[in-house]
Amino acid sequence: QVQLVESGGGLVQAGGSLRLSCAASGRTFGDYAMGWFRQAPGKEREFVAAISWNGVNTYYATSVKDRFTISRDNAKNTAYLQMNSLKPEDTAVYYCAAGVIARRTDDAYGYWGQGTQVTVSS
Repeated sequence: QVQLVESGGGLVQAGGSLRLSCAASGRTFGDYAMGWFRQAPGKEREFVAAISWNGVNTYYATSVKDRFTISRDNAKNTAYLQMNSLKPEDTAVYYCAAGVIARRTDDAYGYWGQGTQVTVSS
């Protein structure tokens, strides 16, 4: 069992930056790939970024590539999502998730956090 808690969301102006954190507890954090997903009002949840258990491999949605960076610190049991050059269309609830393999589909992840709201004003 893995418990995930996101933090770092908030309100930011377009062009600004935020860093989301996902703190894990329970089973060994380093055993899991981590993913970030987001869900905007009235839309389906969508993939944002993923990272392998050792941080070697990272994957990004086209819409965030070159603006967002996923990382992890296994010693701190924490995953991060650095978000730069934010746009109003990035507004959503952001969720972190833990799974066996880093994939772009949410069914690959068995553990989910409660989400953190990110709002980007124009």
